[in-house]
Amino acid sequence: MSKPHTSPGLWALAWRRLRGDKIAMVSLAVVGAFFLLVLASASGLVGANWEDEVAVSYAPPTFAGADPVVAGIDGAIPVADDHSLPTPVNVLDPLADDIAELRAQMGSNPSAGVEMYGVTDPLADDITALRGSMGKTKKVIAHKAATLPFGADKWGHDVLQKTIKGGETSIVVGLVAALLAVVLGTIFGAVSGYFGGLVDDFFNWFYSIFTSIPSILMILTVAAVLQQKGVLTIVLILGLTGWTGPYRLIRAEYIKHKAREYVMAADAIGASHWRKMFSHIFPNVSHVALVQMSILVVGFIKAEVILSFLGFGVPVGTVSWGSMLNEAQNELILGKWWQLTAAAAAMAVLVTAFSLFTDALRDALDPKVK
Repeated sequence: MSKPHTSPGLWALAWRRLRGDKIAMVSLAVVGAFFLLVLASASGLVGANWEDEVAVSYAPPTFAGADPVVAGIDGAIPVADDHSLPTPVNVLDPLADDIAELRAQMGSNPSAGVEMYGVTDPLADDITALRGSMGKTKKVIAHKAATLPFGADKWGHDVLQKTIKGGETSIVVGLVAALLAVVLGTIFGAVSGYFGGLVDDFFNWFYSIFTSIPSILMILTVAAVLQQKGVLTIVLILGLTGWTGPYRLIRAEYIKHKAREYVMAADAIGASHWRKMFSHIFPNVSHVALVQMSILVVGFIKAEVILSFLGFGVPVGTVSWGSMLNEAQNELILGKWWQLTAAAAAMAVLVTAFSLFTDALRDALDPKVK
């Protein structure tokens, strides 16, 4: 007995159409490569040593050649380990000698500072702890390179490793924040468009509040309320303020589809509201959510740049494409263009590939497109 023939499902048909689009498959490969880099960076396989000072300050890319004034004859700068060069006692404290002299005058009496000058140093303990921790957080290479494949920043960090590690932060922020915004917008839009009436009025009122305030002010307001830097904070800021676009479009699609024959047929066989909303209607409007996802990923990566520039972005010690572009604006004035080029090029390639793939996926999922 022959096996009964079953029609391919929505996603099977979409994949069949997608495989015939060469641009979509190339874009999928590029996006997949970026995701693999993110996983490798998160696991520490690449980009883990981006904070190591492996090169001289502003070391140029290898293809541009070393700076002869800085590199010398052998192409690298040795760091003196025998203290043959004069080294200041404390390069961070220009008053170290004066303070040492005052302490010598006070002797062993801890209250001498109060008796002589009426004041004590409230930061003495903190400065002592800071001095004790200096040199433990970063690894300084004894033989610094004069060039690197994509150059170095002001501190001698490898720009290539920095770009990979920054891509991990920016991609995670863009994807997770866009996913949060689309999920919220889809749920709100589905409930509002499907039920209508007072439910629709409530969500429209809620939507009007968010859209009546300029988006950048809304982002800064949420950032000021949270008052905490970090990747999770940026995701919440962007996700909680970016759901309005998907909501408006998903709501319109649900208003249109809830009166279609297939929804009435599902209602006739006793399907629940939840099943009709997300098992019957949502697959036919999922391309709208995917397009919004693509747009929001691009927008949120840009928004992360703005937040980092204004001081609400990633904290000190965390790198992202936004923080790299923030640093690069000062470097560009000095003619050091490689950090700006690396971060901008990586972001442009990812955004372009992601947009092309999402457009192709939208066409493949749209039942009206043959």
